[in-house]
Order: sequence, then C-alpha cells, then structure tokens
Amino acid sequence: MKFSTLKDIIAWCEKDQVTIGQLMLQEQIKETGKSREETFKQMADYYGIMKEAVHRGIHEPVPSKSGLTGGDAVRVHEYMSTGVPALGTDACTALAYALSVSEVNASMGRIVATPTAGSCGIIPGVFVSVQQRFGWDDDYLVMGLFSAGAIGYVIANNSFISGAEGGCQAEVGSAIGMAAGALTELRGGTPEQAVHAVGLALKNSLGLICDPVGGLVEIPCIVRNGFGAVTALAASDMALAGVRSVIPSDEVIDVMLEVGTAMPAKHRETAKGGLAQTPTGKKILKDLYGKEGKKLREKGAKGKGE
Repeated sequence: MKFSTLKDIIAWCEKDQVTIGQLMLQEQIKETGKSREETFKQMADYYGIMKEAVHRGIHEPVPSKSGLTGGDAVRVHEYMSTGVPALGTDACTALAYALSVSEVNASMGRIVATPTAGSCGIIPGVFVSVQQRFGWDDDYLVMGLFSAGAIGYVIANNSFISGAEGGCQAEVGSAIGMAAGALTELRGGTPEQAVHAVGLALKNSLGLICDPVGGLVEIPCIVRNGFGAVTALAASDMALAGVRSVIPSDEVIDVMLEVGTAMPAKHRETAKGGLAQTPTGKKILKDLYGKEGKKLREKGAKGKGE
C-alpha cells in the first residue's frame, strides 16, 4: 500500500482526486494482481454475507450454542414497532441489525470478520440500516467497504485489532472507527472529515477491556456491537457537522497502542478479569464447563505447550 497513516490517505485522495474507497480499490488491484471486476466482486460477495446475517436474526431468535444469548435482535426490532425508541427508529435499526449479526456469529453462523468476529456486527449494522434509509444500491455500499478496509488497514498496522493484544478497544473500537469513517464518506463527507470521524470514534473507545464471560464471544460482546453501531452513527454526524478530532486521528491510534500494551493480561480476552470474574460470570463458567470441562481445558492447554 502506498499509504501507512490516515494522514497519508488524505494526501493521496486529494492528490489523485479520489475517495478513500476508490483509493483502496486501486491499491487492492495493484497488490493482488486481480482485475477490477474480480476485486470488486469479492467485496460484493462479502457484503452479501453481511446482509444475510443481518436479516437472519431479526425476525426469529438465533440462539447461541451455549444457550446464553440469542433473541435480543428480535426484541429490539419488535420494540421499535410497539414504542417510541429514545434513539429514534434509524439508530435503533442499526442497533438491532448489529445485534443480529453478532448473534449469528455466536450461533456459529456465517459472518464476515470486520475486522474481527467479535466486532462483526458493527459495520453491517450501520451499512445495511443506512442503505435502507437512503435507498443506496449495493455497489455504493461495496465502495464503502473499501473505505472501511483502508481505515482498518491503517489501524491494524499502527496499533492492533485483536482483543487478545489490545482489549476490546482494538476490536469493537476499530470497527466503530471503520464504520464511522466509511459512513462519513458515503454521506458525501471529504476524506478529511472521514478521518476526523475515525478519531472521534476511537477516542470514545479507548481503554475498553476484553472480558468475555466463559471465554465465549457472547457476553458482553454482542451488546457492545449494538452500542458500537450507534456510536459510529454519532461520530459520523459530528464529523459531518464540522466537529474535529483535536488530537489527530493517527495520534489517537498511537494512544490505542499505548493503552492496549499497558492493559493487564486479565483484561485482554483471557476471561480472567472484568465481567468474566464477577460472581455471576464465574457461575456461568462453572455451569458451562463444570469440573470435567476444566480438566479438558487444562489438558488441552498442556498439550499445546508440549
């Protein structure tokens, strides 16, 4: 890639008079050697999978294999038609769709990791909801995915996107930033405004720990996807309104690296801290695995070490 920072992206977009999505598509073609049609179709296929996951969990509950989660997307979706959500219908739709995709993931359904499975609901939740709202066609949203991909590329190479490395700020936080920046561009924002949206979104996620109850990508991961979709909408609106990230977005990414590196291991996807170690979290772990499950896990860990 000819860019390594968000600042680079702005410079190249202004120089070549292209959007972030167009820049990323060009770079993907150069890097893979595939044709424009092949490269675009692959991303279009990914968007198709995202839409399938959105709709799968909206009209009927999608229970997880553990039985701990499932049905929240349906609850929120039904709530919208029976009451007046404080968020308004549009934001609440994004919330429900994000929950749906994350529940499909927990049920071992097909999703696209954007940028990880633990944060897979945020971009689809935002994209599919705004597509319905504004009447955009699929191809337009596919270009948005290229934009999100460029942002994710910079974050991954200058910080991290893995909860095991940097906490949930790295997974959900990165997805929020990617969704916010891409949405800003889709709505007519400049590359500079899109980058400000990234910084605004990431600043609101700094320090978020990764504390999966029972070691599963369910609690609190699923609801964080819902909240993340709403945060992405808010960050995009602020950027389009002219709100700027006073701390440059690239520096915010650097801070995420600093915070994640300093984060205790128990708060980085190990299930040894946070919500996973509350009395209820411990009870869930015991109910899920029991003594035999604990022995198997210890045996498996020993085997990997050998």
